[in-house]
This record gives sequence, C-alpha cells and structure tokens, in this order.
Amino acid sequence: MKIITELKWMEADFIEASAFFEGAENLEVEHTHEESDGCFFDTVKIGEKEYSFQQKIAYKDEIEKKRYVKRYAKLALYKALSDYLGQTQVWGALTGIRPVKYAYSIGENWRKSMAEEMLVDESKLDIIARIIEEQKEIYELKEGNCDFFVSIPFCPTRCLYCSFLSNEIGKEKQLEGYIDSLVYEIEKAKPLIKNLRSVYIGGGTPVSLPLEMLERVLKAIGKVDCEYTVEAGRPDCIERQTLELLKKYGVTRICVNPQSFNDKTLQLIGRKHTADDIREKYALAKEYGFDVNMDLIAGLNGESFEDFKYSIDEAIKLSPDNITVHTLSLKKGSKLKETTSRLAEGEIAKMIDYSVYRLINSGFNPYYMYRQKYMAGNLENTGYTKRGKACVYNVDVMEEITDNLACGANAVTKKLIIDENRIERYGAPKDIKTYIDKIEKIVEEKNKFFLNNGI
Repeated sequence: MKIITELKWMEADFIEASAFFEGAENLEVEHTHEESDGCFFDTVKIGEKEYSFQQKIAYKDEIEKKRYVKRYAKLALYKALSDYLGQTQVWGALTGIRPVKYAYSIGENWRKSMAEEMLVDESKLDIIARIIEEQKEIYELKEGNCDFFVSIPFCPTRCLYCSFLSNEIGKEKQLEGYIDSLVYEIEKAKPLIKNLRSVYIGGGTPVSLPLEMLERVLKAIGKVDCEYTVEAGRPDCIERQTLELLKKYGVTRICVNPQSFNDKTLQLIGRKHTADDIREKYALAKEYGFDVNMDLIAGLNGESFEDFKYSIDEAIKLSPDNITVHTLSLKKGSKLKETTSRLAEGEIAKMIDYSVYRLINSGFNPYYMYRQKYMAGNLENTGYTKRGKACVYNVDVMEEITDNLACGANAVTKKLIIDENRIERYGAPKDIKTYIDKIEKIVEEKNKFFLNNGI
C-alpha cells in the first residue's frame, strides 16, 4: 500500500495496519489529520471514496496525546479499508502486542470500549475476560517487584522460523568467554533485586550448554524462593543428568517445546528429534517433579488442520501444566523470512479456534496472550494453564507489571515507573564478542540505570 500522510512518523504503522487486508497492497491511500477544540479529525481517501472520522479526546501531556493520535489515525484507516475492501479482522483496529494490558489500561469498561471503539470480535474478548480472571491470583502491581532473566543465546541448530539471537553451540568459539561474562554480570546484578517474583533462564536452548557451564550459571544465580524456570526446549538436549542438575539448584519449571507432534514437520523445520522423543523426555521431566510448559505452533510449513489437531490432542494426552499455542509469524532474521514475504491465513484461524475449544474443554484456561507483527491471519499467541499452575514470569512480562532485571547478550532490562505509568529500558549488545568486550561497562551502566529508577 502506498500511503500519503502528513504524519510521516506513522507511515510504518499504517503499512503494518493494512498488511492483513487482501488487496490493500495495490491501493494508494491519502490521510489527513487535524485537531480543533479537543477533537481529532482524520480523513482517509481511497480512490474516489473519502471517509471522515471525528473523536473527542482529553489528554494530560504530549506523550499521551501522541498515543491517542496514533490510535485513532490507525482506527480511521482500518474503518476505511474495511469498508472499501469489504473485509474485517477479528482484532479490529487493535495492533498492539499486549491486548490484555490494553484492557487493564481502560478499566472496568474495557470490553465495551474494545468492542465498540476498536471493533474487536466478541470471541477474542471472551478469551481476554478468561485471562483476566485467571490472572487474579498472580497479578500484582507493586513497587519493588522484580523478575530475573538470564539469556543463553545458543542452540544445537537454528529452526526455520526462529528470529532470536541464537548461535549454533557447536560452532561458537567464544562460549567459555560468554559464560565468564554472564556469571560476572549475574553476581553484580543480584544485589539490585528487592522482591523477587520469578527467575527465567531462556535462550536459545540453555540446556544445550555443557553441564559444567550450565552449573556455573545456576550456581551464580543460587537458591531462590520463587518460581524458577529453565527453557529446556528441545527433547534432544534433555538428559537425566541435566534434570538432576536443575533439580539440585532449585529449578521448579522447565519448558519442553514440541512445536509439532508430526515427525515430517519436525524434520522440515530443522529439529533433530521425533515426536516419540518428546513423549519420552516429558515423562522423564515429570519423574523429577518439574512443572512443564509446552509450545505448539499453528501454521508450520505444510501442516494441515488435521496435522495441527493431532498435535493439540497429543499434547493434551500428556497433560503438561501449561500449553502455549503460537501463531506462526514472519520474523525478521529467520530463514523463513528469507523465502516468504507473506503468510496466507489458510486454515490457521480454524487451527486457533480448535485449540481454544479443545484446551478449555480439557481443563486448561487461557492465562496470558500476546501478538506479533506479521502473524498469519493477524491472530495471536495464547498460553493455557491448569488451575493454579500459571507461569508467573509469563504474566509479569506480558502485562509489564514488574521490573525485569536481565543479564546476557541482547537481554533488555526494564524498570517500571509505577507512579508515572511508564517503562524505561536498558539493552545489552546483541553480538557475543561485543557483549564480552564491554561487560564491565554494561554492568556499570545497567546498575546505575536500575538504581536511578531508569532515569
């Protein structure tokens, strides 16, 4: 889509908002924005048709004003494209990645507002309502609450759809130097924590590390009295001695991520394990008493609705504590992005609808949700949990209700300024060598950032 607008800073947002309208890529659209007497006036012209929209707005400062300008300009474009092309989207004009956080920000009338103003479908609002209910025992907005994240950006191989900073561990020459720097950063970061809510070691695949290196990281973190999660990820990296080590250091939850229970799909996306390996390693994890999170992806290459249905049903048979259903997304930096410019919706909406129905009726309830750019069908990722087994870290991160103290390459520390309703961020370098070379400066800058409340 070609967009002509005086709001140059919004051009990328307009293109993103139009991406899931079939035929929009061939349109030329003109947009104007005016303000008068507390009202926003947005006009959208497509071909010979002109659409005008008016919204009365009260805002407290320029930051809030800009947020409203962005929201209602995108809403105007959505309504115009919807009428012109005769199409609607289940998420309406809502393009942010945190729908539940958006609902919380509105207050008790969130459902009416999201339905009537942002045109979100009732089926999605039902899921949000369930999530808010499920989060009641976890959701806490309190000064000093903190989650601790540790980044291990290494994997045995790179999956087709993956865009994370992830290096093939067998080819990484700076692995030992990375662990040295990471352990140093962890030890310097721990004194900054006040009320620790959860610890999460993510990746990559942390358990792909040699055992002695993994133990160094676990030892640096030490024993904690809270939820403690490690991304075990791939079944081919999960061994008995690995689980024994995690148990020794107090880990309470691991992720065993099948993505699919179809062997043909696993081979196609670059996995070096089978569906039977998933079942075997899941049973081993439960033998050690871990809570287990599982991930599945709707829309993987070549998978039909029946293929995905089989994966959902097989995951439910195993009965993990959490199952997260992801919608495939075209992520910058992934191998998939190099060969694909757009993901067709196909049967993916049907897959997501089935996962909602099947999981809820099997004793799982949605407890967190997020969306990403360029997702197939403009859909969402939703985590489901058994009663009382929700992952605290996932709730805190998705709703952005705590500080997040992060260590490692590409790790982003977040400081929540509650009374000002804002978040400040400090990001570490993505490149492994740069991270190692600058570790002293990173520790100094991050500690100052965290102690000064992000200012």
